[in-house]
Amino acid sequence: MQVSLVAKVLNDEEAATDLLESLRWADGRFCPHCGSVKSFRLRVAKIKRRRYKCSDCRKQFTVSVGTIMEDSHIPFGKWIYAIYQMCIAKKGISAKQLQRELGIGYKAAWFMCHRIRHGMTQQPLAGLLGGTVEMDETYVGGRQHGRKNVGRTQSTKTPVVSLVERGGNARSFVTEDVKGHTLKSLAYANIEITADVMTDQFVAYKGLAGTFASHQAVNHSKQYARGIVHVNFAESYFSLLKRGIVGTFHHISKDHMQRYLGEFDFRWNNRKNTVASTFAKAVKGMEGKRLRYSIVNSRTYRDIGAGI
Repeated sequence: MQVSLVAKVLNDEEAATDLLESLRWADGRFCPHCGSVKSFRLRVAKIKRRRYKCSDCRKQFTVSVGTIMEDSHIPFGKWIYAIYQMCIAKKGISAKQLQRELGIGYKAAWFMCHRIRHGMTQQPLAGLLGGTVEMDETYVGGRQHGRKNVGRTQSTKTPVVSLVERGGNARSFVTEDVKGHTLKSLAYANIEITADVMTDQFVAYKGLAGTFASHQAVNHSKQYARGIVHVNFAESYFSLLKRGIVGTFHHISKDHMQRYLGEFDFRWNNRKNTVASTFAKAVKGMEGKRLRYSIVNSRTYRDIGAGI
């Protein structure tokens, strides 16, 4: 994915549609309603977007139907630009920045970002992590009024647990607490039993050795690493996450934190890929996902570790 191509499709809706169709329907156009491969294009002057009609179910569709872009009036070129920026921005890009660059309203930019994050989020249990897996926890949050944010017990902080496969993928979760039962449940559900698990000496991790091939812990009060025993990759992930929050987003609600983790997981998991392949994967990840504004704007909704 070249910058010149992104600049071209930003102002050329036909080129943007061609690009999205080539990525989503690389193996041939299909109906998102019934899956049929028999369809034809409708040519109506009043229809701005390229529209098709299924020969079997007789329903109409565009390339955005059945994706996070469905029912959006924002031009495809601006969607492509936003997806591209969220793929390449190591610490993320704010909705306010996209609002300025795309010339759209803040609410539209904010909702667009959350829809893209939802598309980037991997499906639950999409394979288990293996090899050597680091597991660590941290607390993310800001200051209370007039108080320094000290310790792990403040109500403004959100506990986050990350499992990072050395040389592979990361998988992060918002949790209610960091008790032994919570951490071990995440480990059992996401790590292969043949894996070697690395943690720090937090007491909640005790007992993992009985399930996995091995469990080794590093004592951070004395050292950062003991040979190959360390959680440096997990801490690098947390460093990117926290710098993104401090420098880009400034504040993240706990209700939306899981989507942000999905975004950071996606970029981490594709760090070795080219921008073009990362962008293509992001577009393919939109398939079969939908996020409505009434849900994403709910103050009481939490999508912890699950799809919507």
